[in-house]
Amino acid sequence: MKVLITGSSCGIGKAAAQKFLFEGHDVTGIDVRPASLSHPRYSHVVCDISAGPLPDIPGVEILINNAGVQNSGRDIDVNLKGTISVTEKYGFGNAVKSVLFVASASASTGAEFPEYAASKGGMVSYMKNAALRLAGQKATCNSISPGGVTTELNRPVMDDGEKWKKIMVLTPLGKWATPEEIAEWIYFLTVINKSMTGQDLIIDNGESTDAHFVW
Repeated sequence: MKVLITGSSCGIGKAAAQKFLFEGHDVTGIDVRPASLSHPRYSHVVCDISAGPLPDIPGVEILINNAGVQNSGRDIDVNLKGTISVTEKYGFGNAVKSVLFVASASASTGAEFPEYAASKGGMVSYMKNAALRLAGQKATCNSISPGGVTTELNRPVMDDGEKWKKIMVLTPLGKWATPEEIAEWIYFLTVINKSMTGQDLIIDNGESTDAHFVW
């Protein structure tokens, strides 16, 4: 299938691109950064989803909205408005079979930077709106809300021993997910799943059972 992934140059987006390529799919990535993958079935577009114009990419069958920023002063513009623009352009074509949003556990708990939490909460609400509209073409539409993930975006706390210890105390399973683990969830929900739609899955090692934000 033809897969479009935003924010594909690092972290969860890159891991997702690698998973789909490994499984034999064709992947197009959109990112503000240059490509960090080289593969005959991978193509890359450098683009800011919040600024546009978005490129024409016909025939998208799976759309993964992963691009995002954190505590940037532009969280609403990128995470929410940019994601809506991407979905409206690519998510409602005749070929589309599944749309997935990478939100955040903070969309439910609120335990993060204010604008970031609001942007991800809005994303989950928009996902439900999109799911209702996509149901008419028998396409699934869901979101995942990861808690802590071992990406470069979270390096400030991963490298701070005192803060990391506090986070682990508040995380019942005592670990964070890897980007590769989140990519497996993304693949399952967009390729294997045929019946769940309009749902948000919290994948946070139990973090949200005792929501505190440490930075």
